[in-house]
Amino acid sequence: MYTALDTNESIIYIPAFEKETGIDVKWVRLSGGEVLARVRNEKNNPQVGMWFGGSSPDFIAAKEEGLLAPYKPKVNFPFPKGTIDPENYWTGFYFGGIGFASNTEILKRRNLSPPTSWSDLIKPEFKGEIGISYAYTSGTAFTILATLVQLMGEEAAFKYIKKLDRNIHHYNKSGSACVTQVGLGEIGVGIAFSHDILKKGPSKGYPVVLTFPQEGTGYEIGAMALVQGGPDHEQAKKFIDWALSVKAQNLMKEWFRIPLNPRAEVVKGAVTAKEMNLIDFDAVKAGREKRGLIERWREITRQ
Repeated sequence: MYTALDTNESIIYIPAFEKETGIDVKWVRLSGGEVLARVRNEKNNPQVGMWFGGSSPDFIAAKEEGLLAPYKPKVNFPFPKGTIDPENYWTGFYFGGIGFASNTEILKRRNLSPPTSWSDLIKPEFKGEIGISYAYTSGTAFTILATLVQLMGEEAAFKYIKKLDRNIHHYNKSGSACVTQVGLGEIGVGIAFSHDILKKGPSKGYPVVLTFPQEGTGYEIGAMALVQGGPDHEQAKKFIDWALSVKAQNLMKEWFRIPLNPRAEVVKGAVTAKEMNLIDFDAVKAGREKRGLIERWREITRQ
């Protein structure tokens, strides 16, 4: 299995599945874009049977390239629109929105307030204070990129990204890495998913607050899928079914994720879709346009 979940989160779920089923799982952690690249490179000789975690646009791109195999999960609840592939090539299992993580102590010293809009991030006073990940390695960063394109229009979005790049302290491979860096005071602001901000920021005792852009924000449906031609599909199907069970979905409380199983519990403090100003995010459009958007992002940011 390849997983795009944080290593410390993966060890919440995978050992629980092994204990419950007796099935041994061998897994490797990579960021979402890295998983897509690895599965693409291994197309003629797949090394894993499934891909667990990461934003649905990566899975949509993989489906378009014939890298996934269909499987209809055995569940007793209906999937909300947009949370499962119509042909069952990928299945969603959680929701998460993009937000801003701010170190209150750093911003206070600089007489700054936590950002509450996309326009705040490109102000000169935030120069060298912002952290984000590479759009080509991280599903988080690509979700941010696709959000800006769908919110502003492509031309305006890339003009914005050019300005934002001037304020970036550094880029990371992992989408959630900036949250820890904010907590440690290495940077003032990070852009990441809200569940990662809550888990790796305030819940760790760091002086980190979560805010959202008032213009609207994008989101991910975290997904999982079988890898076309990969080994151990029967065991992988059992994992997919298990990951959608109430018991497994309740484990996501430890990472502040919003489960898709309506019978699962939502941890206190987690931010639900109803509490965010969400844009009408088109994950299919994002997935199909991924290659072109990333090429343009790399050209502008020189990363």
